[in-house]
Amino acid sequence: MAIQWYPGHMHKARKEIEEAMPQVDLVIEVLDARIPYSSENPMVAQLRGDKPCIKLLNKSDLADPEITAQWIEYLEREQGVKATAITTLQAAMVKKIPDICRKLVPSRDKTEKDIRTMIMGIPNVGKSTIINTLAGRVIAKTGNEPAVTKTQQRINLRNGIVLSDTPGILWPKVDNEASSYRLAVTGAIKDTAMEYEDVALFAAKYFLTAYPKEICERYNLTELPKDDVALLEAIGRKRGALRPGGRIDMHKASELLLHEYRSGKIGLLSLETPAMAELEKIEVARIMAIKEAEKEAKLANEKLKRSGKRHND
Repeated sequence: MAIQWYPGHMHKARKEIEEAMPQVDLVIEVLDARIPYSSENPMVAQLRGDKPCIKLLNKSDLADPEITAQWIEYLEREQGVKATAITTLQAAMVKKIPDICRKLVPSRDKTEKDIRTMIMGIPNVGKSTIINTLAGRVIAKTGNEPAVTKTQQRINLRNGIVLSDTPGILWPKVDNEASSYRLAVTGAIKDTAMEYEDVALFAAKYFLTAYPKEICERYNLTELPKDDVALLEAIGRKRGALRPGGRIDMHKASELLLHEYRSGKIGLLSLETPAMAELEKIEVARIMAIKEAEKEAKLANEKLKRSGKRHND
């Protein structure tokens, strides 16, 4: 499944961010702790260059804590990056962010000039809630669905930090198919832009391998289903998601699995590890190289045809 969901305001936001970046001292990127690799917009690294960056692994209260610890260590290997796990349900964790900003930009703090920060992140990752907590008042509109914030705004936190808010931006095309699925599973993609059953089957297959105990406990299963389809069928039977004639309503079963995962009812489950990300980066690079070679070959062939046609004429 290749998700391509890039509303017009996101294209505009990218241009605005690019123009504003030279006046920014530090970038705050909000990631989903369950999918730090898949929720990390490659555009952010391109736009920020060598500026220091705080990577906030939000929704850590829904992620596997052991995997989150691996991600923090992995992300901090990059020069100038400080990673920390937070949850917007605990305001005290969010309110530590200004102190981290000062440590990463000490020169600005010493001159008593405001540290100019820009906060970025994909849709539905909790960015607006973080802003409201830092400001101590409702400034950014929040909502449990993607694409709520559509315009940029500057917010003076009155503690030496000026924050530039940006719309949640996805990139034009997610090249890694697994990342597309993970974004859909966590709710970063609007439900109307995805096939519930397709996405739920991806989640079911992963959960059976990575978190079999949690799946069996949540759905009161005496034995582990043999595959993703069997798991959805088992959920349908257990929860009464049935159609006339006793057939399983697979769409309803898919909704149950995805909604209960997103709310944390199944358990603290992460969808990817640093080791998985490394392997997928290699695979994506391989696929992109093949596509680029095919594109060049096609252009060369078309050029040759045009040259031959001119010669014949």
